[in-house]
Amino acid sequence: MAEATELIAALQPVLERLRTVDLRSGADPTTLAAGLDVDLPVDGPILGMVRTLVELGLDEGWLCPKEAGGVRFGRLAKASPATHGFSIDTVDMRGPGPGHTHPQGEIDLCFPLDGQPTFDGRAAGWTVYGPGSWHVPTVAGGRMAILYFLPGGEIRFEPKP
Repeated sequence: MAEATELIAALQPVLERLRTVDLRSGADPTTLAAGLDVDLPVDGPILGMVRTLVELGLDEGWLCPKEAGGVRFGRLAKASPATHGFSIDTVDMRGPGPGHTHPQGEIDLCFPLDGQPTFDGRAAGWTVYGPGSWHVPTVAGGRMAILYFLPGGEIRFEPKP
């Protein structure tokens, strides 16, 4: 049986890399995501271990223990010095989720679970949103597990401003 502490430990190299991503720099979010895809490829050894633990957590029910509107979700960790100021939220979804704003930005790590899913039109891997951005997160073509890294844990569920 895997535990949340094991997943958080496996995410340490990821968090070390994410702390270097300056979401307020004005850099193109697609370029930031491409850099993460190179440094931490979804099919590489670091994310391979993370994916294994994510799938175990989903199977065992501790990773996404809540459900609303067909989306399973949970919070793996609150923002803290141990997570370099990021909260880590988790979702298991197909279809759309609730619209929300990212006051300080959002970095997403997406793992395919079933089918040929995309997250907001992007394949498995990294997606980045800048500060103040808003979207309705949508998985099409299958099912995905997504880890949301939120600076300061900030997110506002709301209609499009």
